[in-house]
Amino acid sequence: MAMDKVKIEKNTVQETLVIPLFGRKLCTEKYPNLFQDKKAIELMNRLDYDFDSMAKNAGGFAQRFGALEVAMRESDLMWEVNDYIKTHPNASVVNMGCGLDQTAENCDNGSITIYNLDMPDVIEIRNLLLPETDRIKNISVDLNDTSWFDKINKENGVVFIAAGVFYYFTKEQMKALLPAMEKAFPGCKIAFDAANKRAVKLMLKTWVKDAGITSIDKYFSVEDASKDLGPWFENAKITSRGYMLGYNDLKDPSVSGGFRFMSKIADGFMNMQIIRIDF
Repeated sequence: MAMDKVKIEKNTVQETLVIPLFGRKLCTEKYPNLFQDKKAIELMNRLDYDFDSMAKNAGGFAQRFGALEVAMRESDLMWEVNDYIKTHPNASVVNMGCGLDQTAENCDNGSITIYNLDMPDVIEIRNLLLPETDRIKNISVDLNDTSWFDKINKENGVVFIAAGVFYYFTKEQMKALLPAMEKAFPGCKIAFDAANKRAVKLMLKTWVKDAGITSIDKYFSVEDASKDLGPWFENAKITSRGYMLGYNDLKDPSVSGGFRFMSKIADGFMNMQIIRIDF
């Protein structure tokens, strides 16, 4: 019996889920040696949403490079999760601002506990499409309300990930959240993507304009991870790698020389990076 489709309304928070979902589907098709997320295609088929406009532009330069960016970010964060659970096989893996992302599930070793955190409207959709199991929890939270810390089992260690989330946070919010995590989760780590002010301004241009915000300066951006973030912590170790080329040299037949050149610009001029903080 066919399953009922889940309707996504236009101009809602839930609509923001479909863009990264389509991106992961495009990644799987364009860069199969670098990234595989066949679940993304399955989820798209279960949504009542018009993907035609995205599909029409899928072959364009910007869309294909955007897909490559998504592929690299997902594989980078998977590397960090897998690296942690090698030594903490029963750890908790926490996906902050999860959307319909399954990075944690793609790293499942059969014994980790997975916590997917997002706003209530998002978790409502996730529960319909990706329901909880004994080891997978979908939790409605405001990430800035640190009471959610108490919902996470930290007995066997915790690795946190966040993909495309913290660009929408202010510096003050991050300056409160990350040090609080250091105190609450000693011996644990977080990995997330960030970029410099120039890149954040481009990423948030439309959103900031629609929200009536006149200055981007208060939003979270990073030029030098250790220098910028180091003073926030007591004992944390901060490292970073290039977002596009820090984990993979992209010398794959599916990636053109032009895209490798663009990747160097992204990691350099835009300072797109994966930041890892060991608490």
